Amino acid sequence: MSFLSILTYFIGGYTTLVLALYMLSSVLPVAGFAARTLAAYISLIICAIYGAVASIILRILGREQIAQWTTARAFKYIMAATTGVTFEVIDPNRYLETVRPAVFIGNHQTELDVLMLGCMFPKYCSVTAKKALKNVPFLGWFMSLSGTIFIDRKNSKDARGAMAGAAKEIQERKQSVYMFPEGTRSYSKEPDLLPFKKGAFHLAVQAGVPIVPVVVANYSHVLYIKGLTFKSGKIPMKVLDPISTVGLKSEDVDELTRSTRELMLKEMVALTQKVRNKPIEVPATSGDGVVRASGAEATLS
Repeated sequence: MSFLSILTYFIGGYTTLVLALYMLSSVLPVAGFAARTLAAYISLIICAIYGAVASIILRILGREQIAQWTTARAFKYIMAATTGVTFEVIDPNRYLETVRPAVFIGNHQTELDVLMLGCMFPKYCSVTAKKALKNVPFLGWFMSLSGTIFIDRKNSKDARGAMAGAAKEIQERKQSVYMFPEGTRSYSKEPDLLPFKKGAFHLAVQAGVPIVPVVVANYSHVLYIKGLTFKSGKIPMKVLDPISTVGLKSEDVDELTRSTRELMLKEMVALTQKVRNKPIEVPATSGDGVVRASGAEATLS
């Protein structure tokens, strides 16, 4: 049996399974979770292949800086068709189009945030990644081809040192970056933020570029993995006013991180209130919500 035949059978079987699970979801809700999860995975694979090809072509044309943008947009439309999930971007001042370069930051809830990036990712922007990923087959190659900004944390003693090379790239290439200061997914059922790491803020200060916070409403009503919930829906997200870093120094980063987290948490709660149409209290924060990091270790003060 040829590879093409095997691929055809796989795609046919996969599609049939997803459709069958969607049909069962009306009487068995967990089937909807399985159907959308499988649909999301195949959508991601399709877009990864598309992204690799697009990156090569755009690299040849000298347009590699929009490779991640075009891949993100493809994922947005495919996910809307296969899962019925999308994000509504609220950006009345068009900061996503007009502020460049910048360090965009956002709250990190679940794996669905990949789709969030697909819906809002601005042109001439890239994600950041550990430098160790640069040589990983396929993934590292795609990242290199598409203009990912790599951060060398291994050979740096602190966040400030790790961001030095990335800051230089942002200045020279006028390339914005998107980062999740929480560092990992929260999986929270209610609107809340994990303590912020300072890397994104060190990067913005060293590069002399503004921080643009992007806040997504809590969407546990759409995806809540612990409860095996995955439904269709439109999730609102809001682009906040840019925060200038002009004149700031490394010693200002702690306060910048704390105040930005506080602002984002309030906006996240307000946005979630509109979705749920009921009042929600702002969660209390232990300490100041800033992670103190030194080398490979990090503790919350």
